[in-house]
Amino acid sequence: MPERPEYSLLELASVREGDSVGTTLANSVAYAQKAEKLGFKRFWLAEHHNMEGISSSATSVLIGHIAGKTDSIRVGSGGVMLPNHPPLVIAEQFGTLESLYPGRIDLGLGRAPGTDPVTARALRRDGLGAEQFPEDVARLQSLLGPLHPGQPVKAIPGAGTNVPIWLLGSSLYSAQLAAMRGLPYAFAGHFAPRLYREALKVYRDNFQPSAQLDEPYAILALPAVPADSMEEAQHLATTSYQRILALFRGQPLWMKPPVDSMDGLWNAGEKASVKDFLALQLLGDAEAIGQQLNQLLSTVEVDELMFTVDIYDPAKRRHALDILANTRQKQK
Repeated sequence: MPERPEYSLLELASVREGDSVGTTLANSVAYAQKAEKLGFKRFWLAEHHNMEGISSSATSVLIGHIAGKTDSIRVGSGGVMLPNHPPLVIAEQFGTLESLYPGRIDLGLGRAPGTDPVTARALRRDGLGAEQFPEDVARLQSLLGPLHPGQPVKAIPGAGTNVPIWLLGSSLYSAQLAAMRGLPYAFAGHFAPRLYREALKVYRDNFQPSAQLDEPYAILALPAVPADSMEEAQHLATTSYQRILALFRGQPLWMKPPVDSMDGLWNAGEKASVKDFLALQLLGDAEAIGQQLNQLLSTVEVDELMFTVDIYDPAKRRHALDILANTRQKQK
């Protein structure tokens, strides 16, 4: 494991209340460009459907857009929710992306639908789902690998591109599968913090080398609200609190401006649930976040940290990347 984990970003293309999708995606481009300038390793987009306030449903389209507006940062999916798609379609999409942006595309795969059951059925009419995830991963690996004589179904483009496949998870299942297949693994600590230590240990303890990867390589995703002071960070964090509260209530997920106090917006039970959801959230100025990271990294072995930064103001969100980059420079 490197002495200092690499830093990366996970993006949902979150729409501010009253903004257009076009404005949102322009802000995502500027955010990715700032991350590239600061040396962040990769920029992943998450697939979600039927969620007002999240505009990353056409994930592969956005990956191509971001990759085309940047030069060197790796761009990929965090992740494609494989139960929603035939593996051949994903192989063709990511084979095309890899052909356009060689050596810069990642294919992160998730086992959940990333939406509600009704929408999941609308996305994939054959009714197949997470139960065939291991077989679908194997199909994708085959379609993106070298062509074989007599192969009946080919991904064109796609075959021979060997786009790196990652498995994403929020439980032990994908950790075990990633270890068994010798694939890199990313744990969704930004919304499912409970099992991150166990999942990362299962992955490392059971890893089997593969053609793609000689040694285990793990990412931990974390929510972060970096600011110039702890007081400002606590204020800005109310945007994420309002969004998670809306998620729990089944309401639209528009990004809302920060508020002076959450009192009156949530009850004690909802507050506890939101804070539990965000249990791994990093909060504060560069010094405070650096201390929080050092404490975290003393208890778990990861090769890379991937941050979700839910800040309402696009300029403050880009400035948050300066603060994160500063913490990495000072990291032990």
